[in-house]
Amino acid sequence: MSPLIMHKSLTLRPTHRTVRHLALTAALSATVALSGCSMLSVYKIDLPQGTPITQTQASKLRVGMNQNQVLYLLGSPAIKDTLAPNRWDYIYDYKAGTEGKRLGKADVVNASQHLSVYFDERGIVTRIDGIETLPQ
Repeated sequence: MSPLIMHKSLTLRPTHRTVRHLALTAALSATVALSGCSMLSVYKIDLPQGTPITQTQASKLRVGMNQNQVLYLLGSPAIKDTLAPNRWDYIYDYKAGTEGKRLGKADVVNASQHLSVYFDERGIVTRIDGIETLPQ
């Protein structure tokens, strides 16, 4: 007989133990490789608090306007103090989360954007403070 006919094909069949070791090694390698990835970090929301107002919006305010006109231009104030009802404060803070940091938005902290509108007893604007603290 010819040696080619007598030759049996060799097949390697992995044992269950080998398969289990390979799976464990692959899982550990993937865990170690992805542990430094930002994909596995916790998603944090952007946290805006208050009313974002620009200098352009605030420049439309005029002494002599009534409260309804101010509400129309700027929206509701963040603070309406019951002890000082003739003063409305528009405060804005912003803490960048995952999306904000990705877009490069800066944090606005400690009420650094603060607009105060003062009214007389009839609800007419008498003074406006803080326009310079607002962004363009």
